[in-house]
Amino acid sequence: MPHTQAREICARIVNNIEKVMRGQAKAIRTLMAGFASGGHVLLEDVPGTGKTTLAKALALSMSLDFSRIQFTPDLLPSDILGVSVFNQKENAFHFHKGPVFTNILLADEINRSSPRTQSALLEAMAESQVSIDGKLRRLENVFFVVATQNPVETAGTYPLPEAQMDRFALQFSLGYVAPEVEVSIMSDQGTRHPLENLGPCVNMEDVLLLRGEVGKVAISEELKRYIVDLVGATRSEEGVLLGASPRASLALMKISQALAIIDNQRFVSPDHIQEIAAPVIAHRMVMDPQARFSGHSARAVVEALLKRIPVPA
Repeated sequence: MPHTQAREICARIVNNIEKVMRGQAKAIRTLMAGFASGGHVLLEDVPGTGKTTLAKALALSMSLDFSRIQFTPDLLPSDILGVSVFNQKENAFHFHKGPVFTNILLADEINRSSPRTQSALLEAMAESQVSIDGKLRRLENVFFVVATQNPVETAGTYPLPEAQMDRFALQFSLGYVAPEVEVSIMSDQGTRHPLENLGPCVNMEDVLLLRGEVGKVAISEELKRYIVDLVGATRSEEGVLLGASPRASLALMKISQALAIIDNQRFVSPDHIQEIAAPVIAHRMVMDPQARFSGHSARAVVEALLKRIPVPA
């Protein structure tokens, strides 16, 4: 059965990542849901919590192409997309593909590059294509961006614009692990990094099957309306300047379907929606400065709405 196969594919990837990422079951589950749904993911946390390791572990678990870009203030759009180089022998320009032409792209510290460079990823993330030298170039059939950023250091950083934040299906943090888990991490990396021993456990065919099955997971009309009501409520909430867009509703539905696959269920439940609502919606909202200074966060607004809006019976 394809549904059972999809569940097994998820389990293989998760088990493989857990060989490297200790004590981060929730983060792995969330990342896996984002990947299976076809959305892009933004990891925001302090240095040293394992953001880059998590992204690399996902990439190494699959027989797919992987590229990493270290974002810096001097990075140019052509460094991401590619550039046309003139060949004197052939008297013609040849296009050299940039790292965006891959299956899994790790955009490390994405907020350290200029807005001009950040925007080079917009079209790629939204439509899996880029426009270069007047030509439209398609990206790979499977294209997944994992971006990281450090919320603490603000010197030399450029906040991502709202339009680009909306392209990320999910934003979440890893957080610190328990002391006993941290001890096991030290033991794991005593001689060499466990990433060096990590090999692929699924291939492109498996990934395509998984993503195809996500869209087949049943979701009732009542739960679709629940998602719309939840997202729509953010647009009129006090202290919110800009609520979440319909893209948030679509992302919440697809990622809930992916969670159902992970849980080996053939239908979406309210628990799936509530579990992932804050990581899907909060980063798309723009809070009023006064509300922010008062300690109100977008995530807190979403959590309050989850308690207030009735769940379909």
